[in-house]
Amino acid sequence: MIQSLRLATLLVLFIVLARASAFAGPVCQKRAEATPALRRLGDVMMTGRFVAYDPTSLQFVNGQATHADEASMLEDLKVLRPRFDGLITYTSANGADKVADVAAKLGYRALIMGIYDIANREELDNALAAAKRHPELVVGLSIGNEVAFSKRATLDQIVSAVMGVRRRAPNLALTTTEPFHIFLQPAAEPLLSQLDFMLVNVHPIYESWFRFIVDENAADFVVQSVDKLAEVYCGPILVKETGEPTAPGQAGYTPTRQALFYDALYRKFPSTRARAFAYFCAFDAPWRVNDGLVLGIHPGPEDSHWGIYDEKRRPKPVVNVVPILPKLTR
Repeated sequence: MIQSLRLATLLVLFIVLARASAFAGPVCQKRAEATPALRRLGDVMMTGRFVAYDPTSLQFVNGQATHADEASMLEDLKVLRPRFDGLITYTSANGADKVADVAAKLGYRALIMGIYDIANREELDNALAAAKRHPELVVGLSIGNEVAFSKRATLDQIVSAVMGVRRRAPNLALTTTEPFHIFLQPAAEPLLSQLDFMLVNVHPIYESWFRFIVDENAADFVVQSVDKLAEVYCGPILVKETGEPTAPGQAGYTPTRQALFYDALYRKFPSTRARAFAYFCAFDAPWRVNDGLVLGIHPGPEDSHWGIYDEKRRPKPVVNVVPILPKLTR
């Protein structure tokens, strides 16, 4: 019975992935200016570990953002540092650009800085200033997070934004973040041709079959999705978001399932310079129930519970399956 279920599940996974239209061949974007940044990115992909991080002090209250506090960020990043040496952020506004300053003090090896609003000149200026302050740390920028998926911008507008940033910072590795199926669409080919590396979200929990499978199969889906992405893009692929939330329990989400998923993914998805995954995300964010007041965000009840640590920085069971990193010289 279990074997039949696994075979049926794998068949469903194959059908889902096979729906993507095939490209003529993989898109390859290789720029000499970005090579040193990509080398440092690849070093951490292969020998280190990334985590998606929002400062616990950066919250939305009644639709307004609080300011990220550097002392709080220091405590956040101290908790993460034994297991992570790479960070991926979502915004460089409201004080979040100071993540670079704090991370540099703690010896993080790579930081991919997020730009939430791709049309916000001040946010971009913040990120570029942080990259200038810490060129040995900031390897690249993610220009937008799911902006095409949420219809906050078109693919063409993202292309224009990436090209605009490249003119100002040719030595940074540039990317954007979208769910995997967006990158598999033929319409995404012009965007792929502008990316120095790919940041991608692969969430098994949002697939219709998720509740009927075991966590091993959810990990299989992530690996197979990245295999499919490699058919259309030949640069480095870093999965920025995946995983399982730890609540609400009535929806089948538990701390145990989160740990089982990451244990399986760690075994099935060995990190290389070409492919790796980040842990999503660092800390729970109970305030995310207010995200509905922020343009383009429509949170579900699970969105407050993705952290591998809770909002008070207490570890969840999954932390026990994330090995301590060996000490490396930078």
